[in-house]
Amino acid sequence: MILTVSHVTTYRYDAPIRAAVQSLRLTPSVYDGQRAINWKIEVDGGARGTSFRDGSGDVIESWSVKGPVEEITVRVSGEVATTDMAGVLRGFRESVPPEAWLRETHPTRADAALTAMAEKARAGARDTLDFAHRLSEAVSEAIAYTPGATEAHTTAAEALALGEGVCQDHAHAMIAAARALFIPARYVSGYLLADAEGKSHDAAHAWAEIWIDGLGWVGFDAANACCPDERYIRLGSGFDAQDAAPIRGVALGQTAETLDVAVAVAAVQQ
Repeated sequence: MILTVSHVTTYRYDAPIRAAVQSLRLTPSVYDGQRAINWKIEVDGGARGTSFRDGSGDVIESWSVKGPVEEITVRVSGEVATTDMAGVLRGFRESVPPEAWLRETHPTRADAALTAMAEKARAGARDTLDFAHRLSEAVSEAIAYTPGATEAHTTAAEALALGEGVCQDHAHAMIAAARALFIPARYVSGYLLADAEGKSHDAAHAWAEIWIDGLGWVGFDAANACCPDERYIRLGSGFDAQDAAPIRGVALGQTAETLDVAVAVAAVQQ
């Protein structure tokens, strides 16, 4: 499948800022399941800095904007060819060992309920892959997809207790439960093509990857009760949502900030 992406992020400030520096993780991953046909990242009024591939295999770009400015817009557009790999991240180059992804963070700290969920999934599982599928199903059933039910700083434990959340919460819960059993897991940010019935979630999406011996990293989208397929575009990974954020940065100046994001993903007829 060939997917087109249009992603515009605009930061507005109530008073001019002196400057801003941003780190962008907005380049599609390179692996057997996808390749960028063309891809463009632009920051209005910005200067492109260094670009490198980190140990996790993600491409990081730095940009800077000189002030005074009251608005900064980041524009992403392009086409990506995707193939259904049943969630397996085959052919992806990275140097960080899987064990590094056992480290918990505040949003992914497992409480008794998350640990109990993980242990229940493991009790009936044939192997780690079966466990991951069972865990994804359990998270999907325990946390109903409800836009606006949680906030950016909501933890996995809080979302599970609430019984509602968004894709970020589903991913955090998957990661927390897997790590509770010493199974490496990480957060993935990317895009998702909306289906014809409008049942899928926001085009800017997130899911979890679980390390499976013999297969490597395998993606699980508990929010949609499936593994990532040709509708998904993978951008990057991290310990949690903040670590894997597509855009991170700082603005110099004492001012309030508002954020607008517009993402559209479409399929090109082949």
